[in-house]
Amino acid sequence: MADPSIPPPKARLYVETSIASYLTARPSHDLIRAAHQQITRDWWEARSVFELYTSQVVLDEAGAGDPDAAARRIASLAGVPLVELTPETGLLAREILRQGGMPATAYVDAVHVALAAVHGLDYLLTWNCAHIANATLRSRIEMICRTTGFEPPVICTPVELAQEG
Repeated sequence: MADPSIPPPKARLYVETSIASYLTARPSHDLIRAAHQQITRDWWEARSVFELYTSQVVLDEAGAGDPDAAARRIASLAGVPLVELTPETGLLAREILRQGGMPATAYVDAVHVALAAVHGLDYLLTWNCAHIANATLRSRIEMICRTTGFEPPVICTPVELAQEG
């Protein structure tokens, strides 16, 4: 029986670039985007139930574009540990593309999935529903990860990972 004085380990979660973008963006006039921004802010407030990780790839993407917006994105990720880009990460990302898990133009998106899988993270949190949190691609991405020897993360949006209130 587990020792009740020892808290259970936190689930390990990879924060992808779109989360920092939605978290720090000026409020949108588009109702759906504004709702996603609020959901992201609400999730971020409750993030302590997870052990967060990100990567240099995320920091590079977050640092691009408008300097003020980039500074806000980078600041939001301050203190989040980085997972390392390894040779296995590149191999898995290329395999995801080669086997049609994502379009050939989505290499950086495949790298995000590979980073989370190679480092054994439980979740990959994203608003990128074109290539990452895409229901039509998800099972193929998971199969590719498994056949290359890695357990895939649960790929989800903040809506899917909302804590019960």
